Amino acid sequence: MESHELTVLEALAPQNDELRHLWGRHQGYERDLNRLDGLRYPSEAERREIGRLKRVKLRGKERIQAILDAHRNV
Repeated sequence: MESHELTVLEALAPQNDELRHLWGRHQGYERDLNRLDGLRYPSEAERREIGRLKRVKLRGKERIQAILDAHRNV
């Protein structure tokens, strides 16, 4: 996410419950992925979890982007 988008997100989040919730989850997924990506030899279950986290993080990011795009077009 680009810095100007982060600035807009930070300005909108206090007023938009969905955006605030999505951003919090996005950051949580990022932390979890960083932890799992740091494993030298992840188990099969950990590799599946990495894939799942990447998918849900991407869906959330797409929704965040849609909210930011809608705000930009107002």
